[in-house]
Amino acid sequence: MHTVQISFHILALLIVLALLFDFMNGFHDAANAIATVVSTGVLRPQTAVAMAAFFNLAAVFVFHQLHVAASVGKGTIDPAVVDHVVVFGALVGAIFWNLVTWYYGIPSSSSHALIGGLVGAAVAKAGTGSLVASGLIKIVIFIVLSPLLGFILGSIMMLLVSWIFVRSTPRKVDGWFRRAQLLSASMYSLGHGGNDAQKTIGIIWMLLIAAGYSGTDNPPMWVIISCYCAISLGTLFGGWRIVKTMGQKITKLKPVGGFCAETGGAITLFIATAMGVPVSTTHTITGAIVGVGASHKMSAVRWGVAGNIVWAWIFTIPASAFVAAIAWWVGMHIL
Repeated sequence: MHTVQISFHILALLIVLALLFDFMNGFHDAANAIATVVSTGVLRPQTAVAMAAFFNLAAVFVFHQLHVAASVGKGTIDPAVVDHVVVFGALVGAIFWNLVTWYYGIPSSSSHALIGGLVGAAVAKAGTGSLVASGLIKIVIFIVLSPLLGFILGSIMMLLVSWIFVRSTPRKVDGWFRRAQLLSASMYSLGHGGNDAQKTIGIIWMLLIAAGYSGTDNPPMWVIISCYCAISLGTLFGGWRIVKTMGQKITKLKPVGGFCAETGGAITLFIATAMGVPVSTTHTITGAIVGVGASHKMSAVRWGVAGNIVWAWIFTIPASAFVAAIAWWVGMHIL
């Protein structure tokens, strides 16, 4: 593995920038884990955010295998092209897109913004030959697969629950699933922490390998802990603009629907994390919410809102890649 000369100050600055992205990822995606539990009235926003942040952090003890970090660190772009300027470009591209979508309340994907950033900066430096096709194809497949899986699992859960509780009164069902939603929201937050914190671990690890500060077997423990802490803190400060879109604009949710959406989404995230695929927690929960709504009747879903979200998904990778390429060029002159 080649090493590049990076001054300690530049390295420290980039690690802080990566942790800022991680914080923003939690801030931006807080809505995914708590929108359903808040919009159904099961928890107050402040309580829900604190619970989500706790389980984001607890994921460090559950997901010991860092498959997603390895996919981001070594499976998207050729490690030989990685230097401080490429990482700078990738992070600026991802942070820019996160800020734009947060400002407008659009639930886009921090994960795909980061992947887009890496692609844009690497192509700006070394052309398309610097991309790892197999890793990127897997990510692109899961752009379609994760919301689809969320949709299918959310629908199946909803149909199963309707069948099992067919003889129960709506009031009883509501009471049971208010409690059950605490469990499903916790599991979703666990899956969110496990998949998303590892993306930033992968970026910092990639940087440390390039600078000769880390081996390629495992990232240093301080990197793992600081990334989980950053995403957890970000969640604690929560992105309220997006809660409304996720919780109420797509479809009206009751506690039973919230439980089914979160459980379907959590299963999808656990599968993806085990496979080492950096998926979008935003896409996953949106797919699951739409699945729950559609299992009642198709008109229960506000397809116009869902359509706008899909457009944001389509633009995320190209937009962040474009900004990252410009940031790489600027970085060449200032770093």
